[in-house]
Amino acid sequence: MTRSSGLLIRSAENPALLFLALDLETLRNASTSAAVCAEKLRLPLRSRVWRGQAGEFQGAGVGSSLDFQDHRNYSPGDDPRHINWQAFARTGNYTMKLYREEVRPVVDLVFDVSGSMFFEPSKARRSTELFYFMVESAIRSGASLQIHLVAGNNTRALPQDAVYNHHWQEAVESLRDEHSELTPDLAGIPFRANAFRVFLSDLLFSTDPVELIRLLGQRQGSPVIFAPFSRSESNPDWQGNYEFIDAEQQTRHPHRIEPAVLARYKQAYVNHFAAWKASTRRYHAILARVDADGSLEAGLYKEAIPTGALEASN
Repeated sequence: MTRSSGLLIRSAENPALLFLALDLETLRNASTSAAVCAEKLRLPLRSRVWRGQAGEFQGAGVGSSLDFQDHRNYSPGDDPRHINWQAFARTGNYTMKLYREEVRPVVDLVFDVSGSMFFEPSKARRSTELFYFMVESAIRSGASLQIHLVAGNNTRALPQDAVYNHHWQEAVESLRDEHSELTPDLAGIPFRANAFRVFLSDLLFSTDPVELIRLLGQRQGSPVIFAPFSRSESNPDWQGNYEFIDAEQQTRHPHRIEPAVLARYKQAYVNHFAAWKASTRRYHAILARVDADGSLEAGLYKEAIPTGALEASN
């Protein structure tokens, strides 16, 4: 099951664009839809214990927040403001009040911008909405966010202002113009330690899922994968003569689709994602596939909430 194996298909009479460039209005609408969802749903960051920069989430150490945590004996050099004077009056021993350390969560967002993510309007819109949602959710949580675009073996860091002003698509087009290979190569991405790793990709490539999941999980990372999909690829009704379009190599291949061929394709598609689900379970990652049909909110509630990829805001 690869991006060049005939997943992307359109009839010769009405060929598809190999890459849909979304206009500004569509990008703004996608951003608005994502913001509405971010009011109800969020990345599951509050269930983790964090280490790092000051913030509002529970850390692994002690700090100076208002939330009392424990006592310990006084040591020379300790901040005298945290001495428990009431306990000293009772016992004559100096003890320190410990408070919960507050830190910022760390989110590394990797957006697979290969052509198959944008090959038809519904999937292009859903991929874009998911991208805006991940950025919006991370920002609302106060996370330290880093964004990376990947197309084959080419990667590029994306500044957050390129998302806010909707100029990120220009970076996508230039990255894909570099004749990248089919499988996203995450080895060159500078993942941060103890980060929540979000990978946004349709997973339509032939690499071993275990290899990619291990890369996402390196340095104590927590991998979560969001995979947009369209009905035309998951449950097509092809019959007769078609021209397949390879969205990555931009080549066309005529084929006649008989019922037996279609049945083999559907079974290969099912087997492909069964392997991904098995690998994510085995290596403690989360996979949520998001349908391109319907609203973003409905798509997220259908699988992202049950799998733990997202949680309700309230």
